[in-house]
Amino acid sequence: MTDRPDLSSLPSYKAPKRSLFSARKLALMASVVAGLGAATYGFSPTHNPADLFTTPAHAQVNNEVKKVQQPVGFADIVERVKPSVISVKVNIREKVAKDDSNNDDSPFQPGSPMERFFRRFGGPDGLPPGLRGGPRGGGVVTGQGSGFFISADGYAVTNNHVVDGADKVEVTTDDGKTYSAKVIGTDPRTDLALIKVEGGSNFQFAKLSDSKPRIGDWVLAVGNPFGLGGTVTAGIVSASGRDIGNGPYDDFIQIDAPVNKGNSGGPAFDVSGEVMGVNTAIYSPSGGSVGIAFSIPAQTVKSVVAQLKDKGSVSRGWIGVQIQPVTSDIADSLGMKKAEGALVAEPQANGPAAKAGIESGDVITAVNGEPVKDARELARTIGGLAPGNAVKLNVLHKGQDKTVNLTLGQLPNSLEAKADTNNDGDKGNSSRGTDVPKLGLTVAPANSVAGAGKEGVVVTEVDPKSAAAERGFKEGDVILEVAGKSVGTAGEVRDAITAARNDNKNSVLMRVKSGGSSRFVAVPLAKG
Repeated sequence: MTDRPDLSSLPSYKAPKRSLFSARKLALMASVVAGLGAATYGFSPTHNPADLFTTPAHAQVNNEVKKVQQPVGFADIVERVKPSVISVKVNIREKVAKDDSNNDDSPFQPGSPMERFFRRFGGPDGLPPGLRGGPRGGGVVTGQGSGFFISADGYAVTNNHVVDGADKVEVTTDDGKTYSAKVIGTDPRTDLALIKVEGGSNFQFAKLSDSKPRIGDWVLAVGNPFGLGGTVTAGIVSASGRDIGNGPYDDFIQIDAPVNKGNSGGPAFDVSGEVMGVNTAIYSPSGGSVGIAFSIPAQTVKSVVAQLKDKGSVSRGWIGVQIQPVTSDIADSLGMKKAEGALVAEPQANGPAAKAGIESGDVITAVNGEPVKDARELARTIGGLAPGNAVKLNVLHKGQDKTVNLTLGQLPNSLEAKADTNNDGDKGNSSRGTDVPKLGLTVAPANSVAGAGKEGVVVTEVDPKSAAAERGFKEGDVILEVAGKSVGTAGEVRDAITAARNDNKNSVLMRVKSGGSSRFVAVPLAKG
Protein backbone atom coordinates (compact mmCIF):
# COMPACT_ATOMS: atom_id res chain seq x y z
CA MET A 1 0.00 0.00 0.00
CA THR A 2 1.34 3.38 -0.94
CA ASP A 3 1.45 5.84 1.92
CA ARG A 4 -0.57 8.98 1.39
CA PRO A 5 1.76 11.99 1.40
CA ASP A 6 1.62 14.27 4.38
CA LEU A 7 0.84 17.66 2.89
CA SER A 8 -0.08 19.38 6.07
CA SER A 9 3.51 20.15 6.81
CA LEU A 10 3.91 22.19 3.69
CA PRO A 11 3.72 25.94 4.35
CA SER A 12 1.48 26.63 1.34
CA TYR A 13 -1.21 24.09 2.33
CA LYS A 14 -4.38 24.78 4.37
CA ALA A 15 -6.48 21.84 5.57
CA PRO A 16 -10.11 21.97 4.27
CA LYS A 17 -12.62 22.77 7.01
CA ARG A 18 -16.11 21.24 7.11
CA SER A 19 -18.64 24.04 7.39
CA LEU A 20 -20.25 23.49 10.80
CA PHE A 21 -22.26 26.65 10.19
CA SER A 22 -23.77 25.25 6.99
CA ALA A 23 -24.74 21.97 8.64
CA ARG A 24 -26.32 23.77 11.52
CA LYS A 25 -28.06 26.17 9.20
CA LEU A 26 -29.64 23.26 7.34
CA ALA A 27 -30.70 21.67 10.61
CA LEU A 28 -32.19 24.93 11.86
CA MET A 29 -34.01 25.59 8.64
CA ALA A 30 -35.47 22.10 8.80
CA SER A 31 -36.56 22.86 12.34
CA VAL A 32 -38.21 26.06 11.16
CA VAL A 33 -40.14 24.19 8.47
CA ALA A 34 -41.21 21.52 10.93
CA GLY A 35 -41.97 24.17 13.54
CA LEU A 36 -44.27 26.06 11.25
CA GLY A 37 -46.35 22.93 10.78
CA ALA A 38 -46.36 21.75 14.40
CA ALA A 39 -46.27 25.09 16.22
CA THR A 40 -42.95 24.17 17.87
CA TYR A 41 -40.67 27.13 18.25
CA GLY A 42 -38.07 26.11 20.84
CA PHE A 43 -34.47 25.14 20.15
CA SER A 44 -32.00 23.20 22.28
CA PRO A 45 -28.48 23.61 20.80
CA THR A 46 -25.90 21.42 22.44
CA HIS A 47 -22.76 22.81 20.85
CA ASN A 48 -21.52 26.38 21.06
CA PRO A 49 -24.90 28.07 21.61
CA ALA A 50 -23.26 31.49 21.77
CA ASP A 51 -22.00 31.09 18.22
CA LEU A 52 -25.41 29.90 17.02
CA PHE A 53 -27.42 32.81 18.46
CA THR A 54 -25.18 35.37 16.82
CA THR A 55 -25.60 33.98 13.31
CA PRO A 56 -27.84 35.26 10.51
CA ALA A 57 -29.64 31.91 10.68
CA HIS A 58 -30.98 32.78 14.14
CA ALA A 59 -32.35 36.08 12.89
CA GLN A 60 -34.04 34.23 10.06
CA VAL A 61 -35.56 31.75 12.53
CA ASN A 62 -36.99 34.60 14.63
CA ASN A 63 -38.50 36.22 11.58
CA GLU A 64 -40.18 33.01 10.52
CA VAL A 65 -41.57 32.34 14.03
CA LYS A 66 -43.02 35.84 14.28
CA LYS A 67 -45.09 35.14 11.19
CA VAL A 68 -46.91 32.31 12.97
CA GLN A 69 -50.14 33.35 14.68
CA GLN A 70 -49.83 32.99 18.45
CA PRO A 71 -52.68 31.54 20.56
CA VAL A 72 -54.90 34.13 22.20
CA GLY A 73 -54.42 34.32 25.97
CA PHE A 74 -56.19 36.06 28.84
CA ALA A 75 -53.32 38.09 30.24
CA ASP A 76 -54.70 41.46 29.14
CA ILE A 77 -58.10 40.73 30.71
CA VAL A 78 -56.56 39.39 33.92
CA GLU A 79 -54.29 42.39 34.24
CA ARG A 80 -57.34 44.65 34.07
CA VAL A 81 -59.73 42.79 36.40
CA LYS A 82 -57.46 41.14 38.96
CA PRO A 83 -57.05 44.28 41.14
CA SER A 84 -60.80 44.25 41.85
CA VAL A 85 -60.67 40.78 43.47
CA ILE A 86 -60.06 40.41 47.20
CA SER A 87 -59.26 37.61 49.62
CA VAL A 88 -61.61 37.48 52.61
CA LYS A 89 -60.54 36.22 56.03
CA VAL A 90 -62.97 35.85 58.92
CA ASN A 91 -62.70 35.08 62.63
CA ILE A 92 -65.60 33.41 64.42
CA ARG A 93 -65.60 32.91 68.18
CA GLU A 94 -67.05 29.95 70.10
CA LYS A 95 -68.54 28.29 67.04
CA VAL A 96 -67.48 26.43 63.93
CA ALA A 97 -66.71 28.58 60.90
CA LYS A 98 -69.22 28.49 58.07
CA ASP A 99 -66.94 28.82 55.10
CA ASP A 100 -64.96 26.96 52.50
CA SER A 101 -62.36 25.72 54.98
CA ASN A 102 -64.78 24.09 57.39
CA ASN A 103 -67.74 21.86 56.68
CA ASP A 104 -69.26 21.04 60.06
CA ASP A 105 -72.09 23.56 59.80
CA SER A 106 -73.33 23.72 56.24
CA PRO A 107 -75.49 26.75 55.38
CA PHE A 108 -77.34 24.80 52.70
CA GLN A 109 -80.55 22.81 52.71
CA PRO A 110 -80.03 19.40 54.33
CA GLY A 111 -79.68 16.66 51.75
CA SER A 112 -79.06 19.02 48.83
CA PRO A 113 -76.04 18.51 46.54
CA MET A 114 -74.45 21.68 47.89
CA GLU A 115 -74.93 20.51 51.47
CA ARG A 116 -73.44 17.10 50.61
CA PHE A 117 -70.50 18.87 49.00
CA PHE A 118 -69.81 20.80 52.19
CA ARG A 119 -70.10 17.63 54.26
CA ARG A 120 -67.52 15.76 52.20
CA PHE A 121 -65.24 18.52 50.95
CA GLY A 122 -62.70 18.37 53.76
CA GLY A 123 -62.03 20.79 56.57
CA PRO A 124 -59.12 22.57 58.24
CA ASP A 125 -57.36 19.26 58.84
CA GLY A 126 -57.16 18.78 55.08
CA LEU A 127 -55.34 22.08 54.53
CA PRO A 128 -51.60 22.72 54.71
CA PRO A 129 -50.48 23.71 58.24
CA GLY A 130 -50.03 27.35 57.28
CA LEU A 131 -53.62 27.64 56.08
CA ARG A 132 -55.46 25.90 58.90
CA GLY A 133 -57.90 27.67 61.16
CA GLY A 134 -58.07 27.58 64.92
CA PRO A 135 -59.41 24.85 67.18
CA ARG A 136 -62.55 23.11 66.00
CA GLY A 137 -65.61 23.35 68.17
CA GLY A 138 -64.44 26.28 70.31
CA GLY A 139 -62.12 29.25 70.65
CA VAL A 140 -61.42 31.35 67.56
CA VAL A 141 -61.91 29.69 64.20
CA THR A 142 -60.61 31.31 61.03
CA GLY A 143 -61.88 30.82 57.53
CA GLN A 144 -61.08 32.15 54.10
CA GLY A 145 -63.00 32.98 50.97
CA SER A 146 -63.02 35.43 48.10
CA GLY A 147 -64.87 38.54 46.99
CA PHE A 148 -64.68 41.54 44.68
CA PHE A 149 -65.23 45.28 44.81
CA ILE A 150 -68.31 46.68 43.09
CA SER A 151 -67.61 50.36 43.85
CA ALA A 152 -64.60 52.59 44.39
CA ASP A 153 -65.67 53.44 47.95
CA GLY A 154 -65.20 49.86 49.18
CA TYR A 155 -68.48 47.96 48.76
CA ALA A 156 -67.70 44.34 47.92
CA VAL A 157 -69.63 41.13 47.23
CA THR A 158 -68.90 37.71 48.71
CA ASN A 159 -70.88 34.64 49.81
CA ASN A 160 -73.15 34.58 52.83
CA HIS A 161 -71.56 31.34 53.99
CA VAL A 162 -68.13 33.01 53.98
CA VAL A 163 -69.02 35.81 56.43
CA ASP A 164 -72.09 34.42 58.23
CA GLY A 165 -71.60 34.74 61.97
CA ALA A 166 -68.19 36.40 61.64
CA ASP A 167 -66.93 38.52 64.53
CA LYS A 168 -64.12 39.98 62.45
CA VAL A 169 -63.73 40.36 58.68
CA GLU A 170 -60.48 41.33 56.95
CA VAL A 171 -59.77 41.60 53.26
CA THR A 172 -56.49 41.55 51.38
CA THR A 173 -56.31 43.33 48.06
CA ASP A 174 -54.33 42.26 45.02
CA ASP A 175 -51.43 44.56 45.98
CA GLY A 176 -51.09 42.83 49.36
CA LYS A 177 -52.69 45.50 51.55
CA THR A 178 -55.02 44.42 54.36
CA TYR A 179 -58.17 46.28 55.42
CA SER A 180 -60.94 45.77 57.96
CA ALA A 181 -64.47 45.25 56.66
CA LYS A 182 -67.97 45.14 58.08
CA VAL A 183 -70.94 43.11 56.95
CA ILE A 184 -73.69 45.33 55.52
CA GLY A 185 -76.22 42.57 54.89
CA THR A 186 -76.64 38.92 53.93
CA ASP A 187 -79.16 36.81 52.03
CA PRO A 188 -79.01 33.11 52.93
CA ARG A 189 -81.53 32.15 50.23
CA THR A 190 -79.13 33.15 47.44
CA ASP A 191 -75.95 32.80 49.53
CA LEU A 192 -74.89 36.40 48.86
CA ALA A 193 -73.43 39.00 51.21
CA LEU A 194 -72.46 42.67 50.90
CA ILE A 195 -69.49 43.97 52.89
CA LYS A 196 -67.94 47.44 53.20
CA VAL A 197 -64.16 47.72 53.23
CA GLU A 198 -62.92 50.56 55.41
CA GLY A 199 -59.80 52.68 54.93
CA GLY A 200 -59.93 53.49 51.24
CA SER A 201 -61.95 55.44 48.70
CA ASN A 202 -60.38 54.63 45.37
CA PHE A 203 -60.52 50.86 45.05
CA GLN A 204 -60.51 49.29 41.61
CA PHE A 205 -63.88 47.62 41.11
CA ALA A 206 -65.58 45.24 38.71
CA LYS A 207 -68.79 45.73 36.73
CA LEU A 208 -71.65 43.25 36.91
CA SER A 209 -72.64 42.10 33.45
CA ASP A 210 -75.95 43.19 31.94
CA SER A 211 -76.19 40.22 29.58
CA LYS A 212 -76.72 36.52 30.10
CA PRO A 213 -73.79 34.26 29.26
CA ARG A 214 -74.12 31.74 26.47
CA ILE A 215 -73.18 28.11 26.84
CA GLY A 216 -69.66 27.80 25.49
CA ASP A 217 -68.54 31.33 26.43
CA TRP A 218 -65.10 31.68 28.01
CA VAL A 219 -65.04 32.32 31.75
CA LEU A 220 -62.23 33.29 34.14
CA ALA A 221 -62.48 32.48 37.84
CA VAL A 222 -60.33 34.63 40.13
CA GLY A 223 -60.10 34.01 43.85
CA ASN A 224 -58.35 32.70 46.93
CA PRO A 225 -58.33 28.87 46.73
CA PHE A 226 -56.63 27.26 49.74
CA GLY A 227 -55.46 30.73 50.78
CA LEU A 228 -53.53 31.21 47.54
CA GLY A 229 -54.85 34.67 46.77
CA GLY A 230 -54.92 36.03 43.24
CA THR A 231 -55.30 32.64 41.57
CA VAL A 232 -56.74 32.70 38.03
CA THR A 233 -58.31 29.72 36.27
CA ALA A 234 -60.09 29.50 32.92
CA GLY A 235 -62.88 27.45 31.41
CA ILE A 236 -66.20 27.78 29.65
CA VAL A 237 -69.84 28.13 30.59
CA SER A 238 -71.04 24.53 30.71
CA ALA A 239 -74.75 25.11 31.39
CA SER A 240 -77.19 27.67 32.72
CA GLY A 241 -80.34 27.63 34.84
CA ARG A 242 -79.04 24.79 36.99
CA ASP A 243 -81.28 23.58 39.83
CA ILE A 244 -79.06 21.72 42.31
CA GLY A 245 -81.71 21.17 44.96
CA ASN A 246 -80.67 23.98 47.25
CA GLY A 247 -83.99 25.82 47.17
CA PRO A 248 -86.66 27.41 44.99
CA TYR A 249 -84.35 30.22 43.85
CA ASP A 250 -81.75 27.94 42.28
CA ASP A 251 -80.68 29.38 38.92
CA PHE A 252 -76.97 28.68 38.75
CA ILE A 253 -74.48 29.07 35.93
CA GLN A 254 -72.37 25.92 35.65
CA ILE A 255 -68.72 26.46 34.68
CA ASP A 256 -65.77 24.14 34.25
CA ALA A 257 -63.03 26.56 35.33
CA PRO A 258 -61.23 24.88 38.27
CA VAL A 259 -62.77 26.14 41.53
CA ASN A 260 -61.72 24.94 44.97
CA LYS A 261 -62.10 25.74 48.67
CA GLY A 262 -61.53 29.44 49.16
CA ASN A 263 -62.91 30.42 45.73
CA SER A 264 -66.38 30.95 47.20
CA GLY A 265 -67.53 34.53 46.83
CA GLY A 266 -65.09 35.24 44.03
CA PRO A 267 -66.07 36.48 40.58
CA ALA A 268 -66.42 34.61 37.32
CA PHE A 269 -65.45 37.06 34.56
CA ASP A 270 -66.41 37.03 30.90
CA VAL A 271 -63.97 38.03 28.16
CA SER A 272 -65.21 41.63 28.39
CA GLY A 273 -63.89 41.77 31.94
CA GLU A 274 -67.38 41.93 33.46
CA VAL A 275 -68.65 39.67 36.25
CA MET A 276 -71.04 37.08 34.86
CA GLY A 277 -71.47 35.32 38.21
CA VAL A 278 -70.33 34.77 41.79
CA ASN A 279 -68.75 31.37 42.46
CA THR A 280 -70.51 29.69 45.35
CA ALA A 281 -69.93 25.91 45.33
CA ILE A 282 -68.73 22.92 43.36
CA TYR A 283 -69.92 19.39 42.91
CA SER A 284 -67.11 17.05 43.84
CA PRO A 285 -67.29 13.30 44.53
CA SER A 286 -63.53 13.36 45.15
CA GLY A 287 -63.23 16.51 47.26
CA GLY A 288 -61.30 18.45 44.61
CA SER A 289 -62.24 20.27 41.45
CA VAL A 290 -63.70 17.96 38.82
CA GLY A 291 -64.84 20.68 36.44
CA ILE A 292 -68.33 21.28 37.85
CA ALA A 293 -68.70 24.61 39.63
CA PHE A 294 -71.75 26.79 40.20
CA SER A 295 -72.00 30.57 40.01
CA ILE A 296 -74.84 32.92 40.99
CA PRO A 297 -75.87 34.93 37.88
CA ALA A 298 -75.02 38.63 37.75
CA GLN A 299 -78.68 39.59 37.37
CA THR A 300 -79.51 37.92 40.70
CA VAL A 301 -76.47 39.57 42.32
CA LYS A 302 -77.60 43.02 41.15
CA SER A 303 -81.09 42.63 42.58
CA VAL A 304 -79.96 41.21 45.91
CA VAL A 305 -77.04 43.61 46.44
CA ALA A 306 -79.23 46.65 45.74
CA GLN A 307 -81.58 45.65 48.56
CA LEU A 308 -78.75 44.73 50.92
CA LYS A 309 -77.14 48.12 50.38
CA ASP A 310 -80.45 49.91 50.85
CA LYS A 311 -81.78 48.13 53.95
CA GLY A 312 -79.43 45.29 54.89
CA SER A 313 -81.88 42.53 54.00
CA VAL A 314 -83.93 41.22 51.08
CA SER A 315 -87.72 41.36 50.86
CA ARG A 316 -89.43 39.01 48.43
CA GLY A 317 -92.96 38.77 47.15
CA TRP A 318 -95.10 35.91 48.46
CA ILE A 319 -98.44 34.43 47.42
CA GLY A 320 -98.61 31.67 50.02
CA VAL A 321 -98.82 28.43 48.08
CA GLN A 322 -97.04 25.11 48.21
CA ILE A 323 -96.29 24.25 44.61
CA GLN A 324 -94.84 21.40 42.59
CA PRO A 325 -93.89 20.72 38.96
CA VAL A 326 -96.43 19.57 36.41
CA THR A 327 -95.18 16.23 35.13
CA SER A 328 -96.42 14.63 31.92
CA ASP A 329 -98.60 12.23 33.96
CA ILE A 330 -100.09 15.11 35.93
CA ALA A 331 -100.70 17.08 32.74
CA ASP A 332 -102.50 14.09 31.22
CA SER A 333 -104.68 13.62 34.27
CA LEU A 334 -105.64 17.31 34.18
CA GLY A 335 -106.33 17.30 30.46
CA MET A 336 -103.43 19.67 29.71
CA LYS A 337 -101.70 19.53 26.33
CA LYS A 338 -98.26 20.42 27.73
CA ALA A 339 -96.53 19.73 31.02
CA GLU A 340 -95.94 23.33 32.08
CA GLY A 341 -96.90 25.74 34.83
CA ALA A 342 -96.87 25.28 38.61
CA LEU A 343 -99.33 22.96 40.34
CA VAL A 344 -100.73 24.27 43.63
CA ALA A 345 -100.44 21.41 46.10
CA GLU A 346 -101.84 23.45 48.95
CA PRO A 347 -102.60 27.15 49.50
CA GLN A 348 -101.55 28.44 52.89
CA ALA A 349 -104.39 29.49 55.14
CA ASN A 350 -104.97 33.26 55.09
CA GLY A 351 -102.27 33.71 52.43
CA PRO A 352 -102.79 36.00 49.43
CA ALA A 353 -103.53 33.09 47.09
CA ALA A 354 -106.11 31.49 49.39
CA LYS A 355 -107.85 34.83 49.88
CA ALA A 356 -107.96 35.28 46.09
CA GLY A 357 -109.68 31.92 45.62
CA ILE A 358 -106.79 29.73 44.45
CA GLU A 359 -107.31 26.10 45.46
CA SER A 360 -105.39 22.84 45.60
CA GLY A 361 -105.15 21.36 42.12
CA ASP A 362 -105.06 24.72 40.35
CA VAL A 363 -102.21 25.26 37.89
CA ILE A 364 -100.66 28.74 37.69
CA THR A 365 -99.69 29.22 34.05
CA ALA A 366 -98.69 32.91 33.81
CA VAL A 367 -97.74 35.94 35.92
CA ASN A 368 -98.62 39.36 34.54
CA GLY A 369 -99.02 37.82 31.11
CA GLU A 370 -95.62 36.09 31.12
CA PRO A 371 -95.87 32.27 30.80
CA VAL A 372 -94.66 30.19 33.74
CA LYS A 373 -92.49 27.32 32.59
CA ASP A 374 -92.41 25.37 35.84
CA ALA A 375 -92.75 25.63 39.62
CA ARG A 376 -89.20 26.90 40.09
CA GLU A 377 -89.74 29.70 37.60
CA LEU A 378 -92.90 30.76 39.43
CA ALA A 379 -90.98 30.93 42.72
CA ARG A 380 -88.23 33.04 41.15
CA THR A 381 -90.70 35.33 39.38
CA ILE A 382 -92.81 36.01 42.48
CA GLY A 383 -89.69 36.27 44.66
CA GLY A 384 -88.28 38.88 42.31
CA LEU A 385 -91.27 41.19 42.85
CA ALA A 386 -91.60 43.50 45.81
CA PRO A 387 -94.21 42.88 48.52
CA GLY A 388 -97.29 45.03 48.02
CA ASN A 389 -97.23 44.77 44.23
CA ALA A 390 -100.46 43.84 42.47
CA VAL A 391 -100.09 40.84 40.15
CA LYS A 392 -102.33 39.05 37.70
CA LEU A 393 -102.18 35.26 37.64
CA ASN A 394 -103.52 33.02 34.89
CA VAL A 395 -104.85 29.86 36.49
CA LEU A 396 -106.22 26.57 35.18
CA HIS A 397 -109.04 25.75 37.60
CA LYS A 398 -110.92 22.45 37.18
CA GLY A 399 -110.18 22.47 33.46
CA GLN A 400 -111.16 26.09 32.94
CA ASP A 401 -108.88 29.11 32.44
CA LYS A 402 -109.43 32.03 34.76
CA THR A 403 -107.61 35.20 35.86
CA VAL A 404 -106.86 35.96 39.49
CA ASN A 405 -105.71 39.36 40.80
CA LEU A 406 -103.97 39.60 44.15
CA THR A 407 -101.55 41.72 46.15
CA LEU A 408 -98.24 40.13 47.08
CA GLY A 409 -97.41 39.57 50.72
CA GLN A 410 -93.86 39.41 52.09
CA LEU A 411 -92.05 36.10 52.13
CA PRO A 412 -91.53 35.07 55.77
CA ASN A 413 -87.93 34.87 56.90
CA SER A 414 -88.51 31.41 58.26
CA LEU A 415 -90.78 28.59 57.25
CA GLU A 416 -94.11 28.66 59.01
CA ALA A 417 -95.64 25.56 60.50
CA LYS A 418 -97.59 23.42 58.07
CA ALA A 419 -101.31 23.09 58.60
CA ASP A 420 -102.57 19.86 60.07
CA THR A 421 -99.28 18.21 60.96
CA ASN A 422 -100.85 15.80 63.40
CA ASN A 423 -100.42 12.75 61.24
CA ASP A 424 -97.49 11.04 62.88
CA GLY A 425 -99.38 9.04 65.45
CA ASP A 426 -99.48 5.29 65.80
CA LYS A 427 -100.80 3.88 62.55
CA GLY A 428 -100.69 0.34 63.86
CA ASN A 429 -103.96 0.67 65.75
CA SER A 430 -106.06 0.55 62.58
CA SER A 431 -107.30 -2.52 60.87
CA ARG A 432 -105.62 -3.68 57.69
CA GLY A 433 -107.98 -1.58 55.60
CA THR A 434 -109.52 -2.19 52.18
CA ASP A 435 -107.67 -2.99 48.97
CA VAL A 436 -107.88 -0.59 46.04
CA PRO A 437 -107.73 -2.82 42.94
CA LYS A 438 -105.01 -2.20 40.32
CA LEU A 439 -103.24 0.46 42.39
CA GLY A 440 -101.44 -1.77 44.84
CA LEU A 441 -102.76 0.18 47.85
CA THR A 442 -104.68 -0.74 50.96
CA VAL A 443 -106.47 2.18 52.62
CA ALA A 444 -108.62 2.93 55.65
CA PRO A 445 -110.67 6.02 56.61
CA ALA A 446 -108.43 8.60 58.26
CA ASN A 447 -110.85 9.07 61.16
CA SER A 448 -110.35 5.41 62.07
CA VAL A 449 -106.57 5.80 62.47
CA ALA A 450 -105.14 7.51 65.53
CA GLY A 451 -103.35 10.76 64.68
CA ALA A 452 -104.30 10.74 60.99
CA GLY A 453 -106.80 13.58 61.17
CA LYS A 454 -110.40 13.57 59.99
CA GLU A 455 -110.06 13.94 56.24
CA GLY A 456 -109.08 11.44 53.56
CA VAL A 457 -108.00 7.82 53.66
CA VAL A 458 -104.81 6.48 55.19
CA VAL A 459 -102.51 4.17 53.24
CA THR A 460 -102.03 1.14 55.46
CA GLU A 461 -100.15 -1.07 53.01
CA VAL A 462 -98.30 -0.63 49.70
CA ASP A 463 -97.48 -3.40 47.24
CA PRO A 464 -93.73 -2.90 46.61
CA LYS A 465 -94.17 -3.94 42.96
CA SER A 466 -97.06 -1.59 42.26
CA ALA A 467 -97.24 1.70 40.35
CA ALA A 468 -98.13 3.41 43.63
CA ALA A 469 -94.84 2.23 45.17
CA GLU A 470 -92.94 3.55 42.15
CA ARG A 471 -94.60 6.94 42.70
CA GLY A 472 -93.37 7.11 46.30
CA PHE A 473 -96.47 6.06 48.26
CA LYS A 474 -95.70 4.70 51.71
CA GLU A 475 -97.60 3.51 54.74
CA GLY A 476 -99.04 6.42 56.70
CA ASP A 477 -99.65 8.69 53.71
CA VAL A 478 -103.10 10.27 53.66
CA ILE A 479 -104.97 10.49 50.32
CA LEU A 480 -107.16 13.60 50.44
CA GLU A 481 -108.43 13.80 46.87
CA VAL A 482 -108.67 11.55 43.84
CA ALA A 483 -109.31 13.12 40.42
CA GLY A 484 -110.30 16.39 42.08
CA LYS A 485 -112.84 14.78 44.43
CA SER A 486 -112.49 14.54 48.20
CA VAL A 487 -112.41 10.97 49.46
CA GLY A 488 -113.06 9.48 52.88
CA THR A 489 -113.51 5.78 52.18
CA ALA A 490 -112.01 3.08 49.98
CA GLY A 491 -115.27 3.00 48.02
CA GLU A 492 -114.97 6.68 47.12
CA VAL A 493 -111.41 6.07 45.96
CA ARG A 494 -112.57 3.22 43.73
CA ASP A 495 -115.44 5.28 42.32
CA ALA A 496 -113.14 8.17 41.45
CA ILE A 497 -110.72 5.81 39.73
CA THR A 498 -113.52 4.19 37.75
CA ALA A 499 -114.75 7.61 36.61
CA ALA A 500 -111.25 8.58 35.46
CA ARG A 501 -110.91 5.32 33.53
CA ASN A 502 -114.31 5.86 31.88
CA ASP A 503 -113.05 9.29 30.76
CA ASN A 504 -110.16 7.50 29.01
CA LYS A 505 -107.55 8.95 31.38
CA ASN A 506 -104.18 7.23 31.40
CA SER A 507 -103.52 8.27 34.99
CA VAL A 508 -105.41 9.56 38.00
CA LEU A 509 -104.28 12.56 40.05
CA MET A 510 -104.24 12.18 43.82
CA ARG A 511 -103.55 14.78 46.48
CA VAL A 512 -101.51 13.14 49.19
CA LYS A 513 -100.49 14.44 52.60
CA SER A 514 -97.18 13.15 53.89
CA GLY A 515 -95.05 14.44 56.75
CA GLY A 516 -97.20 17.50 57.30
CA SER A 517 -97.15 18.74 53.68
CA SER A 518 -99.24 17.78 50.68
CA ARG A 519 -98.38 17.03 47.08
CA PHE A 520 -100.09 15.75 43.95
CA VAL A 521 -99.17 12.36 42.54
CA ALA A 522 -100.27 11.04 39.15
CA VAL A 523 -100.73 7.25 39.32
CA PRO A 524 -101.02 5.32 36.03
CA LEU A 525 -104.28 3.45 35.57
CA ALA A 526 -104.12 -0.20 34.67
CA LYS A 527 -106.29 -1.15 31.71
CA GLY A 528 -109.26 -3.47 32.02
